[in-house]
Amino acid sequence: MTTWSQARSILAVRLDNIGDVIMLGPALRAVKEALPQARITLLASPAGASAAPLLPWIDDVIVWRALWQQLQPVPCAPQREYELIATLAERRCDAALIFTSFSQTPHVPGYVCYLAGIPLRAGESKEFGGQVLTTEVHGAPDELHQVERNLRLVETLGFVVRDRRLAVHIDARARRVAEQLLRQRGINPDAPFVLVHPGASAAARRYPPERMAGVLRLLSARGWPVLVTGVERERDLLLSLAAAAPAARLVIGATSLMEYAALIERAALVICGNTLPLHLADALMTPVLALYSGTDYETQWQPRSTRYRLLRRATSCHPCYRFTCPIGLPCLAFTPDEVVSAAEELLTTTSALEPSA
Repeated sequence: MTTWSQARSILAVRLDNIGDVIMLGPALRAVKEALPQARITLLASPAGASAAPLLPWIDDVIVWRALWQQLQPVPCAPQREYELIATLAERRCDAALIFTSFSQTPHVPGYVCYLAGIPLRAGESKEFGGQVLTTEVHGAPDELHQVERNLRLVETLGFVVRDRRLAVHIDARARRVAEQLLRQRGINPDAPFVLVHPGASAAARRYPPERMAGVLRLLSARGWPVLVTGVERERDLLLSLAAAAPAARLVIGATSLMEYAALIERAALVICGNTLPLHLADALMTPVLALYSGTDYETQWQPRSTRYRLLRRATSCHPCYRFTCPIGLPCLAFTPDEVVSAAEELLTTTSALEPSA
């Protein structure tokens, strides 16, 4: 039977959002350093798959909307799941690394990998799963950082981790596009600017728009060029912010993910919630101010390398893990003045700042 050290075709399973895939980087790097001849295939959601070009340790991608990741009811169509099993079987993988968050089970994707004939299957689990996994890691605390959760899995398998930091690859073309985009919006790419990302996939993680408009106005009034970014589905939000803060410049879904990372790389500061730019800024060593709602533990997702500050009011409902907040986001009850004051501290200090309550 093949051992992990003998594996030459490895499936890495992470079927969540883009930021979750970005946080696989250190674990995949450790595997690739130990097994440079191995081919790593990422099984990812359509969104998560877009992060693959930023992670040079990934050789191939399978894009799939997994039934066990869907929040809304879907038709009963088992034939579709058989297609996934057949697709994986065709790859003839030696091993599967099943990466999950603290709240997810590895046993459903593990069983799919078993049916696809993948002999080695490893994942972290809280519950009993029989022999679905050949290596089952127990005991990770919920509040463990996701990057460390990923690393814990590969370290259990014997892989040596020499670098625990996030990292992403940006090519010269993406950097040129980012520079051109800034110039087109009247922002000098060689001078400091603030990148503000007001959106998030869950409403419970978004700083209120009316306050964010105040943040943008204050930053502009104090002389900082401001670039506001978001995806196409956030167009109405971004246009309303632009109307309320006309000095700010917008980028709405106009970049690839790598080009967007190049914008973050150039920024003097990123202001965002607990969402993708937080992790890209950490990987690129760009200082970040996180308006961090009470949905999750800070320790699960906070930056680990770059200068940062987290703003969150202490609340009895933390962590709530909700998509929407029924009580008006008391965890984000910061005034625009407080946010801009914290931003300017980060813009002028050279020492790392710890989270604020």
